Amino acid sequence: MKLKFFSYNTFLIEHSDTRIAIDPGLNLWIGKLDSLIPRSEWAGITHILVTHGDPDHYWHIDRVAEISKAPVVCGKALVKTRGDSTFLLGPRKRGIQYSMKFDNVYTVDVGETIEVDGVKIQGLKSVHGPLVVNFLFGLVRREFVPGPGERIGLGGIGFKFTVGERTFVNLGDTLLQKEWEGLKPDILMIPIGGRIAKNTMNETEALEAVQLISPKIVIPCHYNEAFLWKRNCNPTDDQFFKKQVEDMGMECKIMGYGDEIVL
Repeated sequence: MKLKFFSYNTFLIEHSDTRIAIDPGLNLWIGKLDSLIPRSEWAGITHILVTHGDPDHYWHIDRVAEISKAPVVCGKALVKTRGDSTFLLGPRKRGIQYSMKFDNVYTVDVGETIEVDGVKIQGLKSVHGPLVVNFLFGLVRREFVPGPGERIGLGGIGFKFTVGERTFVNLGDTLLQKEWEGLKPDILMIPIGGRIAKNTMNETEALEAVQLISPKIVIPCHYNEAFLWKRNCNPTDDQFFKKQVEDMGMECKIMGYGDEIVL
């Protein structure tokens, strides 16, 4: 079994004939505005899991689905039904527009478990925090707060799923939630970059989450990433986080873009 990391919250998990892609989004660095998952990987994907509708998590969902023919699993707020047709939130549309006709989609709510092509997937609570963006070299500051009429964090959901004999938890972009206590997965993918950006947990909050969840292996993500012209929009001390996790008796894997580990 292999796990590959492609920055932000984008992962590819491979086992036998199963290849699960999480958040096939857009690289937001202005010098490399392209798919986080290399296009050479798209064809073999069997499942697409989407934690919410932000560009760095959702931008290429239709393109990956078209090439791979894989089903999409997401939160209910990313889907609308009109008559006999199902529409997904338009990946590259402004605002909230359900413009992508797509029938091979499964929605999951918090606490609900579904089975999609042999993979059991449980919905977990995920609450996206506010996002502060500075424009015009910091002269203009805008805060985007998730809620009615806002696209940021739309459809937020975490996932617990099993591949082979391994259980995975991916939380998406989220603040700390007490409801995660006792999940006990083999592998936890957790955002830790909320020290400045505030859209996710910071290192200290993520460590509290690790204690609640009690995984065997922890993979921190969504930190030290680029956003448009800024090289590092959510700085984090990942070595501090790693040491604290290891002091709890758990394994911590620090991964960079394109890194792969065998589980």
